Amino acid sequence: MEIRQIHASERQARSVPIQAYAFGRSPAADVRERMQGNQRFYAEHTTVVAEVDGVAVADASAVPMRQNVRGVIYPMAGIAGVATLPQARRRGYASALVTELLGMMRDNGYPVSTLYPFRPSFYGRLGFVGLPQTKTAVFPLSSVAWLREASLAGSVRWGTLKEHYDAYRALIGRLLADRHGFAVLPESRMSEFSETEDHWLATAWVDDTVAGAVTYRISGFGDDLVAGDLLTASPLGRALLLGFFGTHADQVEKVSLVVPPAESPELWGTDFAAEISATTAFPASPAPMARVLSVEALAGMPVGDGHVTVEVLDDPFIAGHYELDGTAGALDARRVTTLVPDATLTVAGLSGLVYGVLDPDELPIRGFGQATGQAAGQLRTLFPQALPYLHAHF
Repeated sequence: MEIRQIHASERQARSVPIQAYAFGRSPAADVRERMQGNQRFYAEHTTVVAEVDGVAVADASAVPMRQNVRGVIYPMAGIAGVATLPQARRRGYASALVTELLGMMRDNGYPVSTLYPFRPSFYGRLGFVGLPQTKTAVFPLSSVAWLREASLAGSVRWGTLKEHYDAYRALIGRLLADRHGFAVLPESRMSEFSETEDHWLATAWVDDTVAGAVTYRISGFGDDLVAGDLLTASPLGRALLLGFFGTHADQVEKVSLVVPPAESPELWGTDFAAEISATTAFPASPAPMARVLSVEALAGMPVGDGHVTVEVLDDPFIAGHYELDGTAGALDARRVTTLVPDATLTVAGLSGLVYGVLDPDELPIRGFGQATGQAAGQLRTLFPQALPYLHAHF
C-alpha cells in the first residue's frame, strides 16, 4: 500500500469513484457524474489516497478552513471524505490516511482540526474529542403569530441564495469573529453553496446591517417550512426571522429549523410550543469532533489566570511536556524537558479542555488522563468550560 497526495486534476479518476460508492446510492451513474461536475468547488482541498498495485482503494481530504477557538481565529483543517472501498476495509488504510493528512496540515500551519465522524471511536483513537450537536426545533406557526403584530426595528428580505449571498457571507464573517467554535468554509466551497437552487434565503436587516440569515424550502402547500441553520447576530435578528416565518401561516402547517447548541427555543416567547431535539447517530447524524495539532501555535489564546505543567501522551504530533501559563491573560505554551508534569493528558483530553467541552474531573472517567487537586483547579482556571458551535458542514 502506498499513500500519496493527488493533484486536483486526478480527483475525477482517483477520488470520485471511491466517494460515489461510499456516500451515494449505488449503483447510480448520476451520482458519479454529479460529483465529477462539482470538483471545481474542491480545488483548495488537500487529498491523499491509498493505492494498492496502482489502484486507489481509499482516500481522505482536508478542507482549509478558519475557526474561532476562544476568541482567536486559527487556520483549521476540516477532515472530510474519508472512505475505503469494501475490498480494502479493516486493513488500517483510513487510519493511515488521516494520520498522514493531519501531519501535512499541521506542517502547513493548521493548529486545530475538526470533522464529522462516521464512528467517533475510530477518530477518538486519533485524538479527536466530541463537540456539541445542534438542535432541531419544530413548532406550529401559532407560536410566532404574536411577532406579526410586533413593532420591530428592522426588515426581512428573501430571495435566492445567489441574490443574497453577499449579505450571507458578511454575516458569516461577523459570527466567525464573535462565536467560539464557529468555522467557515473556503471561498471555493462557499461558491458551491451560493449556486444552490433548491432553497430560499431570508436575511434580517437592522440599520442597513445584516443581523440574521436562514435558508429554507417549503415542502408543499399545507405542508412544512423546513429551514437550515438559524444564524443570528442578535435577538432582534432572530425575532425578525421568526416573524417572517409567521407570515406563512396560511401556507404551511409548521416550521422546522436548526439552532445552535446554546439556544433555548422554549424561551423565545410566552406560550412558545415546540418539539426540541438533538439526534446523534452514526453514520447518519454525527456530532462533530475536534483536536489540537500544535500546542505552541495556540499561544496568545485568551485563557484564565492559571499555570500548570502537563504531559501529553502517545501522539505523533503533540506528545511531550508543556508548560501552560495564563497569568498574563493569554496562553503562553512552550515545550519543556526539565519540569515534572502536574497532569497527564491524552490528546483528546487536552483538546476537550481547549475547546471547553470537558471539566478536568472528567478526564479519568473518560480515560483522557489524570489531573487531581491543584492541577485540576489550574486547568479549570486556564480553560473555563464553553459551548462551541462549529456550524460549518463539510
